[in-house]
Amino acid sequence: MHIEPGLVDGSKILLSYATATAALAYTAKLAWTMARQSGPQALLLRSALAAALVFVFFEVFPHHPVGVSEVHLILGTTLLLILGAAPAAIGLAAGLLVQSLFFAPQDLPQYGMNVTTLLVPLFATAALARRVIPAQMAYVDLSYAQTFKLSVAYQGGIVLWVGFWAMYGQGAGAANLADISRFGAAYMTVVLLEPLIDLGVLALAKYWQRLQGSALVERRVYQAG
Repeated sequence: MHIEPGLVDGSKILLSYATATAALAYTAKLAWTMARQSGPQALLLRSALAAALVFVFFEVFPHHPVGVSEVHLILGTTLLLILGAAPAAIGLAAGLLVQSLFFAPQDLPQYGMNVTTLLVPLFATAALARRVIPAQMAYVDLSYAQTFKLSVAYQGGIVLWVGFWAMYGQGAGAANLADISRFGAAYMTVVLLEPLIDLGVLALAKYWQRLQGSALVERRVYQAG
């Protein structure tokens, strides 16, 4: 998922181990904070749910190779808004690992690059959410414009990281740049669809009020900050 085998090889792949370690360390920090604030049960439940959903996104949803990678419908902002940053990050990392270990072992050497590509944009999107969503607004009241900004941040971050890994591994030749451009253009079409999915999921949450206060969803879904 995302970085094709052989795109980055040899000693260059060591950089991905460093970036992945940093991303996973920050994930652990977020998880520790959430466990202290919401309890370990909420963290475990939401992380397991996120991992299961991510596996479905990777293996069940349509995905097509384009240029230097594959185009997936990875609902990162949906996971972030409904489950919170820590469960979303854990779910992305765990779902990716399960896929690599049992269904796409050829992707395992690229795990560091792939997990960096998915997690760092998620952290950036979480930071953006704190700026574009007023503290007095619950997530169920978000507009398309607000969710669109979050989707652009997440999906755009993925495109930037994939482009970085491709150029880092294969250089800035014309053919490689063309492949990166094709991938980026195809992937950013997801930006138009993801906000609609976000709003649909949030509308269901607003209708299903019994989830309010549940350990399964982020508190901000129903309550202002």
